[in-house]
Amino acid sequence: MKNSSVSPLRWVPSAYFAMGLPFVVLNMVCVLMFKGLGIEDSRIALWTSVIMFPWTLKFLWSPFLEMFRTKKYFVVLTQLISGVGFGLVAFALHLPGFFAVSIALLAVVALSGATHDIALDGLYMAELSKQDQARYIGWQGAFYNLAKLVATGLLVYMAGVLMDSFRAGGADDSSAALSSWTVIMLACCALMILLGLYHARSLPSGGAASAEVRTVSDGLRELWLVIREFFTKKHIGWYILFIILYRLGEGFVMKIVPLFLKADVADGGLGLSEQQIGLYYGTFGAAAFVLGSLLAGYYISHFGLKKTLFSLICIFNLPFLVYTFFAWVQPESILLIGGGIVFEYFGYGFGFVGLTLFMMQQVAPGKHQMAHYAFASGIMNLSVMMTGAVSGFISDALGYRMFFAVVMIAVIPVFIMAGFIPFTYPDGQQSEQGQGTAKIDTE
Repeated sequence: MKNSSVSPLRWVPSAYFAMGLPFVVLNMVCVLMFKGLGIEDSRIALWTSVIMFPWTLKFLWSPFLEMFRTKKYFVVLTQLISGVGFGLVAFALHLPGFFAVSIALLAVVALSGATHDIALDGLYMAELSKQDQARYIGWQGAFYNLAKLVATGLLVYMAGVLMDSFRAGGADDSSAALSSWTVIMLACCALMILLGLYHARSLPSGGAASAEVRTVSDGLRELWLVIREFFTKKHIGWYILFIILYRLGEGFVMKIVPLFLKADVADGGLGLSEQQIGLYYGTFGAAAFVLGSLLAGYYISHFGLKKTLFSLICIFNLPFLVYTFFAWVQPESILLIGGGIVFEYFGYGFGFVGLTLFMMQQVAPGKHQMAHYAFASGIMNLSVMMTGAVSGFISDALGYRMFFAVVMIAVIPVFIMAGFIPFTYPDGQQSEQGQGTAKIDTE
């Protein structure tokens, strides 16, 4: 550990939870929120995907964050900005044109969240040795993705409870939905602000501003070097294709699964309530996800990434068959539905680590590791964003049954590619170019 005065357990779990929360709320929770407020599926899928674009383009401004203050400063600042943004969305929901205003405010939260990711990844690499980076990757991945379970589990469940409470008080369905989602957005606001205040005290600094990037022209020059060196990396074409294909299936189902679970049985869905969706995601699903993330770290560290890559792809993608089965059978059994979701989330948590490590160990190493990892994760998010943007239109055209069947066909190429994807660096080795910058990082 480079900075032994601050234990990583004081900030790694909470900071990466704070990294995951805005991403998940924008990408998934808002899908259910807008659905409950009467927006059609195609508009929801399109615009909640478009606002995720900052996570794809974040490498463009990553060099400029080296010009000012410390990495801790940007981490705390963006957490506070995201919190305020969620608070403003809570009030915007009551406006006549609430959808457009909310989307605009959520786009600001997205920009803040993407900037937060750059700064926190840089802080993580600056503060921890390579050994500690590997040691805490399980914690990092688990708590980043635990935000997904808290948001889609606890927050969605509470939205359903609040709706029932407001209905019991005499509110109609639309008023109950509006009031409950207002409370949820305010809860997101409070949570992000509290995390920002906590990290103002607990985070290490991550180092001062770079001596190499002092002006805008320095930043532009550094950006050009980052882009040029990224696209001249060995096997980079194969790596970009692999990154895109790895999460292709997830990108298609991410927006549609919550809509499918909530849709009426007569419309091909399962007809679940917000409480049921939140319960399935937020209890056993949360435990399964965290368990999968932690076990994957030990699994890969024992056998190596190259030997385990195909199995990780299988564990990540094959559980999407659960939703194909659900769409065709439309089961009513609580145990069957809950068990299927738990199975899928365990696979998601386990398999996600494989792509994270691949980007760390094969794509990012070199002088500009932080920016190159941001570039790689941006490409990954572009894949998820583009598939998510069109998923609503495809689902509307094909229906849930055929949609999930097509998704399973779409994941076949990544299985094929796993058999011949080249490894630039053997397991356990990374480029030493730019000593002190070739670190492990996760998204």
